[in-house]
Amino acid sequence: MCIAGLIPPSSGTVRVKGVEINGPPQNLVLVFQEYNRSLFAWRSVLGNVLFGLEVRGKISREAEEKACHLIGLVGLEGFERHYPWELSGGMQQRVAIARALAYEPEVLLMDEPFGSVDALTRLELEDTLLRLWKDLRTTILFVTHDIEEAVYLSDRIYVLSRRPSRVLLRMDIHLDRPRNQLSTRSDPKFVELRNEIYRQISDETIK
Repeated sequence: MCIAGLIPPSSGTVRVKGVEINGPPQNLVLVFQEYNRSLFAWRSVLGNVLFGLEVRGKISREAEEKACHLIGLVGLEGFERHYPWELSGGMQQRVAIARALAYEPEVLLMDEPFGSVDALTRLELEDTLLRLWKDLRTTILFVTHDIEEAVYLSDRIYVLSRRPSRVLLRMDIHLDRPRNQLSTRSDPKFVELRNEIYRQISDETIK
């Protein structure tokens, strides 16, 4: 929340590319865990994604085409005229991601975005996110309590302690891409990385 500029830090400063964050910056966008509260119920899928373009002053046929393109990227082609209440939780979160990307952020902040969906949908959303990252190359800062999810998605992981938070471990992830839910998670290197993070967290919990 501090990085997104929504709350001030209790101490110190937050800087992105050398610029101190004192409020919501235009080049960072946050995707919340509670997707059902972040979407506009009175707007269609297309309308929700278009909102990200409207706030940037882009209201045109080209903007609608871009919104439709983003909807297709998140796997919702054909659902442009549906409303959030007509969609599953996973589909609603895809809409939230597409809307966030419509802002063309330099950094996409994701605060446990898949924590409220079922296990299978979570895996599907992880792969959707990896595909989007591959296509768009947007920097993503992803917060999760799921160790395997962190290893599967990331190039770099920071493990934080309990409050007051401090960095326990920085770990670079050198797993092959593209990643696959079966082959990547069964890779011995994946298991080793997961276990190392678990040990760090366990040691911290015991203290």
